[in-house]
Amino acid sequence: MNIIDSSGWLEYFSDERNADFFAPAIEDTEHLLVPAICIYEVFKRVMQQRGLTAARANVSDMLAGQVIELNTPLALSAAEISVELKLPMADSIILASARLHNATLWTQDEHFEEIEGVRYIEKKP
Repeated sequence: MNIIDSSGWLEYFSDERNADFFAPAIEDTEHLLVPAICIYEVFKRVMQQRGLTAARANVSDMLAGQVIELNTPLALSAAEISVELKLPMADSIILASARLHNATLWTQDEHFEEIEGVRYIEKKP
């Protein structure tokens, strides 16, 4: 199973330099998990940058995977991870989601660089 961090989705949707790194995991929708917090972050950023129509289209693509809703056990696990690893809220929810589902987390967010279960690529300028 795979989870793509919000930065990876944005890279893919904008066809930036690391888009090819994320493409196999995103396009393998049978094994794709999508934390609801990623939908929020991607929708907000795309709406700000490219408008509501583009944001809706991108979220529609994200919904091809299985959405992971935020519930109490996930929230508590994320809070523990946040304290332990000093991660921001959204990042801790995404990592907790990956751990809960034994999924690989794909990202270019350097917060995750040395964390087990993460496939990291450096953001290319």
